[in-house]
Amino acid sequence: MEKAVMSFTQSAALSIASRYRANQNSTAKADLLDVLGSCQDLPLPGSGHTLARWRRLADVAALDLVCAKLFESHTDALAILAELGQTHLIEDEGLWAVWCAEPPSHRVHLNASPTFSDGVSIHGTKAWCSGANEVSHALISCWDENNKHFLVAVDMDQPGVIVTTDGWQAVGMGATESVDVIFDYAEAQQVSSADQYIQRPGFLHGAAGIAACWYGAAASIAHYLIQHVQQRPDDVHAQAHLGVIDIALAQAASLLRVAAHAIDHSPTSPCEREVWRARLAVEAAVETVLQRVPRALGAGPLCKQAHLANQMADLPVFLRQSHAERDLAAHGIRIAQEETAQWKL
Repeated sequence: MEKAVMSFTQSAALSIASRYRANQNSTAKADLLDVLGSCQDLPLPGSGHTLARWRRLADVAALDLVCAKLFESHTDALAILAELGQTHLIEDEGLWAVWCAEPPSHRVHLNASPTFSDGVSIHGTKAWCSGANEVSHALISCWDENNKHFLVAVDMDQPGVIVTTDGWQAVGMGATESVDVIFDYAEAQQVSSADQYIQRPGFLHGAAGIAACWYGAAASIAHYLIQHVQQRPDDVHAQAHLGVIDIALAQAASLLRVAAHAIDHSPTSPCEREVWRARLAVEAAVETVLQRVPRALGAGPLCKQAHLANQMADLPVFLRQSHAERDLAAHGIRIAQEETAQWKL
């Protein structure tokens, strides 16, 4: 990596904050800008301050998950470019995204082309392009004629990039506008060698950063239950729900800290066991929160508290960046293959 922190500019913060929902008050938006402003020098994963990085991600997610999605994607792009030695591509202004979903029906192809100075263009349709109408640049996964996987950087302001209105009908996370984008032999700059993007240690480090976003949002939802129990000391059912949620969030937070320490101790390792334990524990904790908070609070706060309503709508959609049982099964296989004894104190 080229340096331990990457600058998060004011223009990027303003672009992200522009997605803040209008039905939330101006004081809350000011709080969001304050949090984003505190992220001007965000530590890179593996820099010795990975937990501080994840805390910032969680702080943004606690305020607004749509903004957190754009923030995480932008900061992930900066971290990827740093890890791949491509920070010269980062301009002082602008907002980046990482679009690397690979549904079978949407594949982008890499072409060697003499039309552009660096000889690279891409064509095809990329799905799940969050913030496509907002970002200035994107890192995009694509495939060459030999079925090798590459990562390219694309300037969105060019004729070969067509942002559609297709592929996004979501209510939760709706404001991310994660639409399909068509690349019609658009100019691109290759930033990775074949398969380097998915084989680099930071690929999993970034996956844990997404879990930090989930965690921050879940904790913000749980705070409404704390307030309810404080105001209703006779509600024993709510107290029981809060007890279960506290244990789940505390366990998830502990495993996030373990993963952050492992990454900082071994930044050139993907730290698979620690990352997947943390990510899957956070997912389980989030599901606990999403199930129990509505049962404890009833419909009133869900309908009358704009922030809670948005978080409850957004978080189930954001959480599905997990692959659920497939991720659990893959983790189980890894654990079964380890030679060291498991679960000793």
